[in-house]
Amino acid sequence: MVNRSSATPPWQQLADLLRARIESGELAPGDRIPSVVALAQEHDLAAGTVRKAITALQNEGLVVSRVGWGTFVAER
Repeated sequence: MVNRSSATPPWQQLADLLRARIESGELAPGDRIPSVVALAQEHDLAAGTVRKAITALQNEGLVVSRVGWGTFVAER
């Protein structure tokens, strides 16, 4: 869960959580990650915060987004 009292911004904490799930294999290449709405509800965050976390993971090459399909763990 995201710790609101942490000095680390919430978007970074969420990106770290998703990155850990990807690196551990819990989310495998080709798996769809939860939607922005689902992640926002699960972690009590604004949709913009979730989008920022996903954008960070896209910039790292860990996930890819397909318009109309969702966001998926990138093939390695």
